[in-house]
Amino acid sequence: MSDPGSMCDHGVVPPASNDDGPHAPEPVSRPPGDGSAGGLDLLVDPEGGKPREACGVFGVYAPGAPVAHLTYLGIYALQHRGQESAGIASSNGDHLTVVKEMGLVSNVFDDRTLAVLDGDLAIGHTRYSTTGSSMWKNSQPVFRDVVHQQFALAHNGNLVNTAQLVDDAGMLPGTVSSDTDAMAEVIALECERLGPGDDTLERALVTVLPSFEGAFSLVLMDRNRVIGIRDPRGFRPLCLGKLDGGWVLASETPALDVVGAHFVRELDPGEMVVIDSAGVRSVRPFEDSSIDPKLCLFEFVYFARPDSQLYDRNVHQARVRMGEQLADQAPVDADMVMGVPESGIPAAEGYARRSGIPFGQGLVKNRYIGRTFIAPSQEMRALGVRMKLNPLRDNIEGRRLIVVDDSIVRGTTTKAMVAMLREAGAREVHLRVSSPPYRWPCFFGMDTGTRGELLAANLEVDEIRRYLNVDTLAYLTLDRLIDAIGAPGAGFCDACLTGVYPVEIPVEIGKGVLDGAAPVAREGLSEMGSVLLADAGVLPSVDAGSLATDAGSLVADAGSAPADGTATDG
Repeated sequence: MSDPGSMCDHGVVPPASNDDGPHAPEPVSRPPGDGSAGGLDLLVDPEGGKPREACGVFGVYAPGAPVAHLTYLGIYALQHRGQESAGIASSNGDHLTVVKEMGLVSNVFDDRTLAVLDGDLAIGHTRYSTTGSSMWKNSQPVFRDVVHQQFALAHNGNLVNTAQLVDDAGMLPGTVSSDTDAMAEVIALECERLGPGDDTLERALVTVLPSFEGAFSLVLMDRNRVIGIRDPRGFRPLCLGKLDGGWVLASETPALDVVGAHFVRELDPGEMVVIDSAGVRSVRPFEDSSIDPKLCLFEFVYFARPDSQLYDRNVHQARVRMGEQLADQAPVDADMVMGVPESGIPAAEGYARRSGIPFGQGLVKNRYIGRTFIAPSQEMRALGVRMKLNPLRDNIEGRRLIVVDDSIVRGTTTKAMVAMLREAGAREVHLRVSSPPYRWPCFFGMDTGTRGELLAANLEVDEIRRYLNVDTLAYLTLDRLIDAIGAPGAGFCDACLTGVYPVEIPVEIGKGVLDGAAPVAREGLSEMGSVLLADAGVLPSVDAGSLATDAGSLVADAGSAPADGTATDG
């Protein structure tokens, strides 16, 4: 692989040539500063207590339509799935053009940048990093030009065999920096082997896709077609929609709605669809024995927009039913039910409906602060939650509150929120969580950190209650969660809740597996009762004598607490 080619304004990638070798990386604009996101160690995520998704993908084939603008709208609707970078690739039938940059969709694109993205087909991407650091060079779509075959690729998910792919392909250390980059290079090598042909990309994909292990929902394009692919377990969603005179692929159905497309269906796990001038074709590149549906449960709990459809079920209604199940499972006498904005509100509505306790608003969310903000000091970092949320004192003071949230990962955001409610005069705080305790790290497109950073991996429920300073605490059981989703017979991945992983995890895997960062060891993945060793400063401050685990004692550093956002560099 060679160095990037010539630079141009606004992140526009001009038509690539073969002068730099058979599969040279795309020419790109110079990123700001040193090419990284810049100052990310000073960024605080006010929602740092939540798991964070990988990406959103979008693709459109619509001759005669403004495909760049449609793609802009599509990835804008998917912005919740990733806020680090955004990009669009388009084709005019002669060459591909790519625009991508760090930042939100609205920051990256304007009328000028969209104007250069001409043609009848396009793909788009919005990113949150899970493999590969948060920096400009890892933004997507990625581009390759090989033996008269140009293609672009956008990925939602996380491979577990990235390092093996790189090694098997003979790639030199440092030549690829993310699992998406590695996939693109493997595909490019196969295209080179096959030689020129109108169907080269499709044939290459059929050959190499079975070598990819883990979670991957992909959209790809060459000069004349858009391709959508879902891994054999369907960890991450991908759906197909119909436009007048065209077709759309998207991570979630709201992206179809916003461009005026009609929802057709979800892609099956292990399915590849090819969209071109002849219409839509379905291809099955994986062995039937490898098909085992395992949609991530947290798509229903937290990740997906409430107006999305998954497994033919409305996500909002599923979350309301989670709250109803919580009310049945863990009733408590109180004056008001409130949800943690915004993801906890549907379950709070369900809890209130089932319990008969009035629903009210207890916290106001500042909608104009981004997911991250610059914090120049530790003191300012501690104020992160207060910048995001503020209590409604008149609704809180003197009242017994049932506070409903969708999940607790590290717990510090929740702890700060409870402190705000106490300061505002709450008489009692009863916390209800519409998912089971989050105990195990995810390796399939969700960034939660190591097991030592997960609150429920280190503490029993009552210990968590005391750490959070709530009067009572209850988590929804797994069987009730699945019942609330209401998709009988559907397959789900619940590894983060049970420790049972549907795909074998390498001994060492992590976000920086390709760029020299310290790998993440598989803490306790082999057996549920293994001793967990945590670094000082990871666990919350609790009575050390109470930290009994199944396998022995767990000692925490007094006064320490998990820090928001410690699992990532952005």
